[in-house]
Amino acid sequence: MSRLRIFSDLDPANAVSTISEHAAIARELAAIGVTFERWETNDRISGGDAPEKILAAYKTDIDRLVAEHGFQSVDVASVGPDNPKRAEIRKTFLDEHFHKEDEVRFFVAGSGLFTLHVDDKVYEVLCEKGDLISVPDGTPHWFDMGAEPDFVAIRFFKQPDGWIGHFTGTDIATRFPRHEPAESP
Repeated sequence: MSRLRIFSDLDPANAVSTISEHAAIARELAAIGVTFERWETNDRISGGDAPEKILAAYKTDIDRLVAEHGFQSVDVASVGPDNPKRAEIRKTFLDEHFHKEDEVRFFVAGSGLFTLHVDDKVYEVLCEKGDLISVPDGTPHWFDMGAEPDFVAIRFFKQPDGWIGHFTGTDIATRFPRHEPAESP
């Protein structure tokens, strides 16, 4: 189940709010400029499917977002627990960073934890199958796929280097919860 927990950026041990209802999560995130949508999922698609099959299954929604936002490329990221580079891939975005374009992800399968640092609050967003999140460019955040990752996500880009993280140099991400298997139902 998707979940939003909000913390003071000074107190990672105590969430001041926890929200599990999707529309309420979307409203709360909209207040900080984050889009959070729920898409119908295609149960004929699984993590091992070819990227072309995954993209074809969501063509209508992909085409809508491309037309609305001018994305130039769309791809599929898939990381499973058997990936020999999973620890290296996980480490890539565990520290606080930002991008120079919106970070847009649709979770086809599995889950991931986006944690956003906005003003004096930390917004921890557990994204599950069917969730689309769009983090505005310049928003400090980090992403955790867990120690045993198992997710497939469609990614949207305007620029070829849109995925590049610009790290803030702070250690805030080390103080907040990570995405652990027990968090997913």
